[in-house]
Amino acid sequence: MTPPKENQTTRRRAPGMSPEQRRAMIIQTAIPLIAEYGAAVTTAKVARAAGIGEGTIFRVFADKDELLQACLAEALSPEHAVRELGAIELSQPLPDRLVEAAQSLQAHLARMGAIAGSLHASGHRSGKHPGTVRGAGADESTTRIRAALAELLEPDRDALRRPPEQIAALFFGLLFTQPYMEEDPELTTQDLVDAFLHGALAGGAA
Repeated sequence: MTPPKENQTTRRRAPGMSPEQRRAMIIQTAIPLIAEYGAAVTTAKVARAAGIGEGTIFRVFADKDELLQACLAEALSPEHAVRELGAIELSQPLPDRLVEAAQSLQAHLARMGAIAGSLHASGHRSGKHPGTVRGAGADESTTRIRAALAELLEPDRDALRRPPEQIAALFFGLLFTQPYMEEDPELTTQDLVDAFLHGALAGGAA
């Protein structure tokens, strides 16, 4: 596919943007469209949603496949989740910190699943690992998120039965199971954190 030419009107719509800023803007616009349409989304649709000419896309992406791969890498990247975890106020009680952390990570996991699932369902295949475009590989992503969770637990290290790093790994693993519990509308994030911190037994049970 030959990239369409860009006209003067298109260039005036994004004044002062560097190639990196333009690339980031296009990715953020494309991600929800990919979640909805998968690989069938067109660059023309992305351009309309971003308020730019289609040719602008091809100034920063070689082709549509590179755009799709960049969006997948962005969705899988731990950067946003790690920033949100780092912004949680450590002076809060531990349950409140973990509720905030769970909500941030649930959103992160949902976003990952929506993009990856939509691309897979629409038949998108690529030999490249997303990390070759941007972001970390799966193992590095998990490690960074667990480290950020461990920092949230650190103020309560003396009260924990296991080191913060182990508790963080257990908590992160628990969040992966929550999609399978969504059929129970009464199970809130607070309930999940409470069960994690205090176990399944009612108070006073032996």
